[in-house]
Amino acid sequence: MSAGFTALQIAVIAAVTALLRFLPFLAFPPGRKTPPVIAYLSRALPPAVIGMLVIYCLKDTAPFAPPYALPEIISVALVVVTYLWKRSPLISIAGGTLCYMLLVQVVFV
Repeated sequence: MSAGFTALQIAVIAAVTALLRFLPFLAFPPGRKTPPVIAYLSRALPPAVIGMLVIYCLKDTAPFAPPYALPEIISVALVVVTYLWKRSPLISIAGGTLCYMLLVQVVFV
């Protein structure tokens, strides 16, 4: 590939990315009422996405084989308790991830 072709690829990727970032602001300008379906999706999708992520993360858990899903149970409990305590998704997810990594690589080796 030539340098010109690579530069053109980067320019197209940057333009599409910018368009996708600005499109919601163009479609829904300030001061205009948000359509009901968009308002519904803004309420319904975050819990649905979190639920799908939890299922995806726990799908390969083996509760009947050692360590009997203890790292997953402990880490999920830590995420829930930390979120209820601090109300910060970033802190609770980071804490749960760190806890899980320590448990599977140090404790339950």
